[in-house]
Amino acid sequence: MSAAATRRLTTAQALVRFLAAQYTERDGVRHRLIAGTWGIFGHGNVAGLGQALVEYRETMPYHQGRNEQAMVHAAVGHARHLNRLSAQAVTTSIGPGATNLVTGAALATINRLPVLLLPGDYFASHAADPLLQQLEHPVEADVSVNDALRPVSRYFDRITRPEALLTSALNAVRVLSDPAETGAVTLALPQDVQAQAYDWPEEFFADRVWRVRRPAPDPAELAEAVRAIRAAARPLIVAGGGVHHSEAEPALKALVDATGIPVASTQAGKGALRHDHPADLGGIGHTGTAVSDALARTADLVIGVGTRYSDFTTASGTLFQHPGVRFLNVNITAFDAHKLAAATLVCDARSGLAALTDALAGHRVDAAYETEYRTGRARWEEAVEGAFRADDDSAVPTQTQVLGALDTVVGDEDVVINAAGSLPGDLHKLWRARSPRQYHLEYGYSCMGYEIPAALGVQQAAPDTPVWALVGDGTYLMNPTEIVTAVQENLPVKLVLVQNHGYASIGGLSESVGAERFGTDYRHRVADGSFTGAPLPVDLAANAASLGMDVLRAKTVRELREALSTARAATRPTCVYVETAPPGTALPAEAWWDVPVAEVSAREAATEARAAYERAVADRRRHL
Repeated sequence: MSAAATRRLTTAQALVRFLAAQYTERDGVRHRLIAGTWGIFGHGNVAGLGQALVEYRETMPYHQGRNEQAMVHAAVGHARHLNRLSAQAVTTSIGPGATNLVTGAALATINRLPVLLLPGDYFASHAADPLLQQLEHPVEADVSVNDALRPVSRYFDRITRPEALLTSALNAVRVLSDPAETGAVTLALPQDVQAQAYDWPEEFFADRVWRVRRPAPDPAELAEAVRAIRAAARPLIVAGGGVHHSEAEPALKALVDATGIPVASTQAGKGALRHDHPADLGGIGHTGTAVSDALARTADLVIGVGTRYSDFTTASGTLFQHPGVRFLNVNITAFDAHKLAAATLVCDARSGLAALTDALAGHRVDAAYETEYRTGRARWEEAVEGAFRADDDSAVPTQTQVLGALDTVVGDEDVVINAAGSLPGDLHKLWRARSPRQYHLEYGYSCMGYEIPAALGVQQAAPDTPVWALVGDGTYLMNPTEIVTAVQENLPVKLVLVQNHGYASIGGLSESVGAERFGTDYRHRVADGSFTGAPLPVDLAANAASLGMDVLRAKTVRELREALSTARAATRPTCVYVETAPPGTALPAEAWWDVPVAEVSAREAATEARAAYERAVADRRRHL
């Protein structure tokens, strides 16, 4: 018998060849799992993975990043837009290049989105010890800065011998393609091992398909869920990001059309129903709509579909106030399904919703309940129109009028991306999502600086789709560097840069909790530590232009609409810059959010805020 065929390659070359041959498949549709690799090269990866990416550049697309955290955000945006069926890899050097990955990895894992991280590492042989940028630990010689990625990764390994990759690469891809376990995956690559040659089994490089399963609900759990729904007088569905990941939007619509159960959505779930569906109530929780939160307070059964129930969704445990409220959670992850002491339907969202629709045949909520929520929905739509309306086209727009202007410009296929600041609250309340992928809010980690690089990842996933990154001035200052990459790769992303001269979101929060807006202003500081009224002489539009974007400055509502229309038609990266007028946000929060206030203070603002805090926290419930 002849020996099994082998191929002599370096570890890095083998890894790139392996990744290029991995696929996912769901519902008979195949996707390339690792669609490309982002990279910034240094001494920890330039001679290993850098050389391998040159060697196999025809089979593994490469994208040059400018900031390591931003590269992860771009990869996450790409994966989310493609419903987690395709991902990207990110390679960095050792040292600061590797530690800059931690924020992006946390974001990916919290949001249950796949990304493969390939940081360089120390010499496994310790031949050069310590080397440049190496962390020396006096009692644990095998520790490196990459160990900071362990708690924010769903799978972590350090490849200290070439043959270890055979097992770890398969485990890495298993986690990346698992709908319940996915998140950031880290393979730390010692730089000497990257360059070492090994005789790899030929079958390691064969095309491999990872089927993304759709587990069906357990019959006993399904029967219990049906009994709960039939017994409920005021059921409410809370749609989370799992609806989108499962591509379960048609199944949700079918259930709602059959039963009349209304739907509120989390930040990740918005768009699960089209905004003009009569049962769509919009966002829920602290940034939710008045109609959603009113129904949530009186719901006797809350049906969570693909949600992890963050504190914004539950209003820090104060939202669901019906004396007998119970929960039913449809989730592919048992960890999330069991939250709030819920009855569980641990399964794929689409499979579970379809099974519920079949089992509930003939059941429908009371007509008076439908009339109630449809009336509330109509009142809220009037509030949205009022927030969007600009009676004077020659006036400086408010932030909500910026959203109103964008609402008139976008098409059903456009994607709107945001993550942090005051915009997420306004968007969750007001945005009219026209399609499942249009509303792209990263609110699991709410990471400032996510928007621009994520827009690049989405644009790569959907080349012919208009992609908008909505960014405030504080967020822009965090991470504008990938504008250069957008220009380099000619990705026609559209940046809406809103200048409101400071942390509007945190400034308002600071005021509400008795911290008096301290440290949240962008004005000049004077000798006594206070601020003058003059804003800083910072021109962010000029900065965007200096990085290669076409920039359109809009001073009025009319100019803003014209600039947005021009940007939508643009074929290269384009920024619409607008300075907004107060108020920063037009509609107040409909539900509470717990930010603990100083229990004792000599300052009146803090003592008043504490009294308000104690009144609000008294409504918290432990759902057991």
